[in-house]
Amino acid sequence: MKFLMAAFLLISTLMITETTFANEVKLNDPAPLFKVKNQAGVEFDLASRKGKWTVLYFYPKAGTPGCTKQACAFRDSVKKIRDLGAEVYGISTDTISDQAKFHKEHHLGFDLLADSDAKVTELYGAKMPVVKVSKRWTFIIDPQLKIKNVLKDVDPAMDSDRVVAEIKKLQK
Repeated sequence: MKFLMAAFLLISTLMITETTFANEVKLNDPAPLFKVKNQAGVEFDLASRKGKWTVLYFYPKAGTPGCTKQACAFRDSVKKIRDLGAEVYGISTDTISDQAKFHKEHHLGFDLLADSDAKVTELYGAKMPVVKVSKRWTFIIDPQLKIKNVLKDVDPAMDSDRVVAEIKKLQK
């Protein structure tokens, strides 16, 4: 019983701290620039996306049920997203090898980015407190590298469809 009470207090404290100290980016802020490696070990530089729409979705852990649903939904919708002139990038605090395994296992047609030190996740305010795991947030970044939408209430199976709808609205 003491353990459950302590766990409850810890979680409550973390939830309060999360909202108080999160370094979140806001709509129309410049997207924080970063360089990380993708699942193949090739460097990705967000600055290279200038002039193009970018979907950057943060997910907690490669291979888990929700993350698998989300990745497969993006895989199945990537053509619709590309038809809008955008590209999809999944990012988590997993290692390059974990990302490579996940990418291969689910035949993903877009890059997964390895933020194993959680620096990018922190830059975007998407890091969970205490643990080195990302929240499930999706950012839509415009061709000027400005944050145009932040989706926080993400349903893993529906995220890609919601992204398509949001990009269409933003491009009108």
